Amino acid sequence: MEKANREQFSKARLLVVGDVMLDRYWFGDSSRISPEAPVPVVQVEKIEERLGGAANVARNAAALGAHVTLLGVVGEDEAGRRVAELLKASGVDSQLEFDSKLPTTVKLRVVARQQQLIRLDFEENPSEATLAHKLERFEKLLDSVDVVLLSDYGKGALGQVSIMIEQARAQNKLIFVDPKGEDYEKYRGATVLTPNRSELRQVVGKWNSEEDLANRAQKLRRSLGLQALLLTRSEEGMSLFTESGVSHVHAQAREVFDVSGAGDTVIATMAVALAAKWPLERAMALANRAGGIVVGKLGTATVTSEELQ
Repeated sequence: MEKANREQFSKARLLVVGDVMLDRYWFGDSSRISPEAPVPVVQVEKIEERLGGAANVARNAAALGAHVTLLGVVGEDEAGRRVAELLKASGVDSQLEFDSKLPTTVKLRVVARQQQLIRLDFEENPSEATLAHKLERFEKLLDSVDVVLLSDYGKGALGQVSIMIEQARAQNKLIFVDPKGEDYEKYRGATVLTPNRSELRQVVGKWNSEEDLANRAQKLRRSLGLQALLLTRSEEGMSLFTESGVSHVHAQAREVFDVSGAGDTVIATMAVALAAKWPLERAMALANRAGGIVVGKLGTATVTSEELQ
């Protein structure tokens, strides 16, 4: 990525809203089976903590040099404070809503010999009062950004996503949505929707050819009033569906080490590029390259502008 592009990205202003998480990794060695049950015993030797969910999206956008504000909900607990610390260290403007009645969403992974043995999730939906206050803050933050990126992990932080899209549209903002679940009607009016294969299948059903896929994807795009639908297809690359047709990019050929968080990297890169006024196809190609780099790293990781050169 040339210097001119980095300068373009430094002018991009993004607001990321969604389900904020803390990813915890307990690394250790396992050489014996527990006498209590037929499970491995892991001697924990190292603990790592990384931003997850919408916080990882924000971190990825900031790593490319964009100005990023994150609006989300965490608990008034140790994990919530850790999220705030990590966001500050990542250069993200943290606008967190602290809820004393809510535990911060934590995904704890136990890893031995580069194999994930178990994942433990700690989560609860935020209260209506917390969401109402967050919506007020969302409307005030819209003035200062070019792009709104809604990262839905189905944990409840985007309970008012339809209203957020309406408010952002009223101010002519570009709106990206990383969707979840079977109800895409709530994302009506977004600019770009970025489902993966399994997420899209949940909504349009199983396709039996590229032509069938294109017909189903375009029908969905038109019915929701989207400018574009970006389908991330893992080893098959990406497909971009717009009014002018469909365009594909092939996956970057490299060893896949860990796909967790790759979708966060893709949507963050695409949003930053579009905020910098790149055309859709060029933004998709860059996002594809970023996704190809990040799957070669362990856990939720980021890609820098230098790595994209």
